[in-house]
Amino acid sequence: MQTDVQQVTDGTYLVHGTHTNWVILTDGDAATLVDTGYPGDREQLLASLEAVGVSPRALTAVLITHAHNDHLGSAEHLRIAHGVPVYTHEAEVPHARREFLHQVKVGQVLRNGWRPGVLPWAVHALRVGGTAHLPVAAPQAFPGPGPLDVPGRPVPVHTPGHTSGHVVFHLPDKGVLITGDALVSGHATSRLRGPQLLPSMFHHERDRAVASLDVLEKLDADVLLPGHGPVHRGPAAQAARQAREYALRRR
Repeated sequence: MQTDVQQVTDGTYLVHGTHTNWVILTDGDAATLVDTGYPGDREQLLASLEAVGVSPRALTAVLITHAHNDHLGSAEHLRIAHGVPVYTHEAEVPHARREFLHQVKVGQVLRNGWRPGVLPWAVHALRVGGTAHLPVAAPQAFPGPGPLDVPGRPVPVHTPGHTSGHVVFHLPDKGVLITGDALVSGHATSRLRGPQLLPSMFHHERDRAVASLDVLEKLDADVLLPGHGPVHRGPAAQAARQAREYALRRR
């Protein structure tokens, strides 16, 4: 499978996996990886690192927006095989350890199976490890507020709702916002295109996910790198407002 790596700014790359994106931030020979795709995306993930000239051993950190399998898929592999520390929000640490699981359930998928795209998405998710048991044995909480001391110097911003510890990563110097699943620009189960929330069944607390759009609206960025869908170019505030309008219309 060809690796789809898109350079969006200097040292910032969006990679499209199978239905899920991840981001590589480079600084010389070192790099930060934000999210890791599904377990079945591992070959593509490693190829994307090679495509931008980074060895897995050169990764300074894996940063996780949230601990769903389509974002956490290779985090533990990178931690064990290459000694890469895995960081996430303190509220997401027990989720990453799989002390609990806030993820769409099979029953919810079946009840929504009549919706366009849901069953093909579900079949694919099963094939690439969407229901696999994937704990990270030793995830670490971010050490404190402000920029992280890793390539790209991303700033974690708590945006709960999709999961309790979901974060986005702001790169203020580059005007870039890595939005994870707090705001996406498309999904296999959605007919919408452009800034939006994922369908309701994917959120642990949908009302909090809608409220977190207020947080995104205040961030200064005009390049949005979502967990699903293409790069979105335009002010974060405008994208958040559009996503909110769609969400309120689809209640």
